[in-house]
Amino acid sequence: MRGVEPRQPENRWPAKAFAGEVVPFAATVFREGHDLLGVDLLLVDPQGVQTQHKMSPGAPGTDRWEVEVQLHTTGTWRFRVQAYSDDWASWLHAAEIKVPLGQDVELVFSEGVALLGRMSATKAVKDVLAALRDPSLPRDERLAAAHDPRLAALLDSRPIASLQTLSEASSIRVERTRAGVGSWYEFFPRSEGARKNRDGSWSSGTFATASQRLAGVALMGFDVVYLPPIHPIGRSFRKGPNNSLTAGPNDPGSPWAIGSAEGGHDAIHPDLGTVDDFVAFLEVARKHNLEIAIDLALQCSPDHPWVTEHPEWFTTLPDGSIAYAENPPKKYQDIYPLNFDNDPVGIREEILRIVRYWIGLGIQIFRVDNPHTKPLQFWEWLIHEVNAEYPDVVFLAEAFTRPAMMQSLAGAGFQQSYSYFTWRNTKAELEEFFVQISDTWSAFYRPNLFVNTPDILTEYLQFGGPAAYRIRAALAATAGASWGVYAGYELYEDVARPGSEENIDNEKYEYKQRDFAKAEKLGNSLAPYLSQLNRIRAAHPALRQLRNLRLHWSDDDSILVYSKYLAGEFTRPGKPDGIIVVANVDPHSVRETTVHLDLRALGLAPGDVFEVKDLITEQRFTWSEHNYVRLDAFTEPVHILSVDYRQGS
Repeated sequence: MRGVEPRQPENRWPAKAFAGEVVPFAATVFREGHDLLGVDLLLVDPQGVQTQHKMSPGAPGTDRWEVEVQLHTTGTWRFRVQAYSDDWASWLHAAEIKVPLGQDVELVFSEGVALLGRMSATKAVKDVLAALRDPSLPRDERLAAAHDPRLAALLDSRPIASLQTLSEASSIRVERTRAGVGSWYEFFPRSEGARKNRDGSWSSGTFATASQRLAGVALMGFDVVYLPPIHPIGRSFRKGPNNSLTAGPNDPGSPWAIGSAEGGHDAIHPDLGTVDDFVAFLEVARKHNLEIAIDLALQCSPDHPWVTEHPEWFTTLPDGSIAYAENPPKKYQDIYPLNFDNDPVGIREEILRIVRYWIGLGIQIFRVDNPHTKPLQFWEWLIHEVNAEYPDVVFLAEAFTRPAMMQSLAGAGFQQSYSYFTWRNTKAELEEFFVQISDTWSAFYRPNLFVNTPDILTEYLQFGGPAAYRIRAALAATAGASWGVYAGYELYEDVARPGSEENIDNEKYEYKQRDFAKAEKLGNSLAPYLSQLNRIRAAHPALRQLRNLRLHWSDDDSILVYSKYLAGEFTRPGKPDGIIVVANVDPHSVRETTVHLDLRALGLAPGDVFEVKDLITEQRFTWSEHNYVRLDAFTEPVHILSVDYRQGS
């Protein structure tokens, strides 16, 4: 027995799942000779209750055995794969060949009688035994008795087996559903309600004014609101507009330059309000069924209290100055990174204190800035410590870095991760990426498919027009179980600072006023489309899974096709849920092509004809394995099709 899954590479940490996730279990099982095998999954839930699940052969010739199980209870599950020689199935297979040919008929039936002698003498077993032992019956009738459905039901639960083999034990950690499923919306609270004064200065938005935006976010169907750092901002080396080195007296600075005389990571920027104001903001969010995620950015401005209280936590250069953050050619003179090598125990205890403080105020989601620039061992320790005490707390890794580090951060405990999705735009790039997240990395890596961030505005969005914004949102909302947008996306903000992938007049360094209501009234807003996508996600449980994504084919290099399917046994209504996504990923074209589907991936049989409904346009089509499509990027570039299983033929 080999290749038991799911498990992380090297099995260093448990595999991961979220409550309600349908998890594929698999193993490669083989033996010498031609006798048939049986394989079961032995699954033990966090309360110690064991269940047994029959595994089925996968692709022919691979010796893979598979079963899908939906895990609902949070905690650590343990599992083993049990393989055995299925003696009755082996006998029956041989009997079906030999008996019709008249080969060793009585010997074959005698072997069957001996096998049934190992079973309890129920009425079904006695009836089959009687037929196998009766030489006066025609041999085809005696063989047919071996297919008695009552006997088959008994054997299904308790097969006649020998040579049992058990795999070593593996574990899988099931976390709350939000650890894997969510629709995120990012905004800067200081911009919500900010106003420009007559003298050119600005008055900051507050938690009170930002709370007024929450109803609109909830109306679009988002369930998590992520706030960039809400702490005091330093004045030393404060950056001005567009990351300029000189800030004016009224420039607010970057929220990631944390710390001033007003406090550090456990303080709130006085312009935003007080701790009580923040708690009131959280309460408004709860009333709108929104969770608030805050930023955990482990860095300081030169004015942070840590700089004077704990100078050993930083890197001192030969000239006596403290090293500021750099990512050449980018320089962040307003930020000092922590040096975890100097006092690892002191730093980690302080950060644990800070995380506990915000949890105490009601925060259960932390978006972690640049975790790949801190020791992996630290994150393994911190997340374990926090989740042991607060198992519902979720950490999102903002790590756009090398694959090995991204995988290791996820493996060590991060519940979610930013990903390369932002830069995967062509059909070939997206197909490779979707296989990676839904299969290759799926045992431990959960991507949050953000379409943009304050400092990531890709060329695809800069030059793709409104079509690009619709395409990227549709892909993120349907391919990922978690996805997100940064405020302004719905307004098609697509102007970059020259020579960069960052928005011009970047909100990281200044206030930004947006009139969402006016844009929507004029028909210049993507908000109705985002709302539609989130309603579709809410209505279709298949879209709230990740491992069920399957690629299909088209004859066009820009038409991407994939599906998500959930069998009726895994859906609350008890009905199958199948979604087909067909996307024109070229935002500048009209495309016509033929789409080719593997119907088995949708719970259908080859040759079936069925109805589909476009959940965006409400159009209905009759589809089969091969289907013509025409997608106009300037009107509707993406089909999101729901399969009507009542129409299967």
